[in-house]
Amino acid sequence: MTGPVALDVIIVSYRCQMLLRDCLGSLRDHPPVAPMRVHVIDNASGDGTVEMVRREFAEVELTESPRNLGFSAANNLGIAAGDAPFVLALNPDTLITAGALEALLELMGSHPEVGISGPRLERPDGSFDHASRRSFPTPLGALGHFSGLGRRAAASGALAQYRAPEVESGPVDAVNGAFMLIRRSALERVGAFDEGYWMYMEDLDLCYRFARAGWTTWFEPSVTVIHVKAGSSGARRSPALTRAFHYGMYRFYRAHYAPGRGALANAVVELGIVAKLGIALARGAVARATSRRGRPGT
Repeated sequence: MTGPVALDVIIVSYRCQMLLRDCLGSLRDHPPVAPMRVHVIDNASGDGTVEMVRREFAEVELTESPRNLGFSAANNLGIAAGDAPFVLALNPDTLITAGALEALLELMGSHPEVGISGPRLERPDGSFDHASRRSFPTPLGALGHFSGLGRRAAASGALAQYRAPEVESGPVDAVNGAFMLIRRSALERVGAFDEGYWMYMEDLDLCYRFARAGWTTWFEPSVTVIHVKAGSSGARRSPALTRAFHYGMYRFYRAHYAPGRGALANAVVELGIVAKLGIALARGAVARATSRRGRPGT
């Protein structure tokens, strides 16, 4: 296929060789009509990922980072290396389905006000990944999400706010960073991923900045992409990832909400984030200790 590249696909990998192989295979099997360029940024995996990409996917551009740059900085390397009018930030634990890329590129082409779009993400068992579309967090919405009350099937109202249950299709506050199709001209105006987020919350931050700049984020449920939830980060977060997740919450709040609120309100929210981090670290330590005790010979 000839012609100018219409889509730059950026995949950041870290110790997920098998998942990345399947993801790249799905891109090869289901490309858009217009030419695309696929660029893998490997964050010093050291597990054979780089060798696998070179051996099996010669058409893929590959950047080997000597260290783990984190998600935002690595994505920005790929974004800066390309020049296609659309950029797809894609997680390695996804599988592209037939027609998905073409449908979303057509949507973006016919809606110039849309800066970011995302599909319906499904788990491998076919269930809906509720993180496919989200609202910008509120205190009650965050409480409902992290307590589990807002994640129940019948949940609605303020406690379920973070999952944007009222949005069936169309404009939404945010889509998931596992698959974000982004208009490059908008990126050039708004800025790329904030590299202060090492991992987690960088997608929400980008959508928030796009919204502030007047761009629309669009959720398109007629397009489906498979997402192996936590496939690349692991089912149980490490202490480092747990800290990164909560720092992302703190950074997002300080950047976008804290300047418009009083000192007392900010202190309550920030103490809540610290308390949640402490609980998450303690639960993780207990889970790891329990797992070790359950192994033969321990």
